[in-house]
Amino acid sequence: MIDKIHDLKFGENGLIPAIIQEINTGQVLMLAYMNKESLEKTIETGETWFWSRSRKTLWHKGETSGHTQKVKQILYDCDGDTLLVLVEQNGPACHTGNETCFFTELISKDKKIEENVLGLKVLKQLQTVIEKRYNERPEGSYVAYLFNKGLDKILKKVGEEASEVIIASKNKNRSEIIYEVADLLFHLLVMLKEHGIPFEDVLAELSNRRKG
Repeated sequence: MIDKIHDLKFGENGLIPAIIQEINTGQVLMLAYMNKESLEKTIETGETWFWSRSRKTLWHKGETSGHTQKVKQILYDCDGDTLLVLVEQNGPACHTGNETCFFTELISKDKKIEENVLGLKVLKQLQTVIEKRYNERPEGSYVAYLFNKGLDKILKKVGEEASEVIIASKNKNRSEIIYEVADLLFHLLVMLKEHGIPFEDVLAELSNRRKG
């Protein structure tokens, strides 16, 4: 990548726009600007660095908040004047506390887009809670209780919830099916965390099957 920096077209002010995207969810997180120095520091450190146009200085994303961005890939467009930086985001990307800086809707003509964004947001939030319970093990937490009991207990719950999904389906009760599937999905996420497998890996496997 360092060898290709000379291919990039920095503007008259020495800056190039960088679109930051979450690699696991595909969510666009923010738009910032890099100069040659911040781009080189980004490549060198493996975390995003930008140039602040207002403060006229380099800044390291997450330096004060801890919400850093681990760089997985950097691409540039066909004109060489825009970067796409694929990252793993730690915590919210926006200083407002939102997951992305793009949270204010101007128009929306596709209900499916809204539903897809909501679904990804709910899953991400649930994974964040499970991750926190796994690390902190607070007293009185059901999720912490499962992790403390270990894999056998978690698998027992997965089996129980799967059986309840089958029963609900046999009963052809729509609300019951939704409730039990939600329970099963929740316990599957707990099981995945116990194995250290992010849910995004499951989505990637489904995506690979679709291509095949």
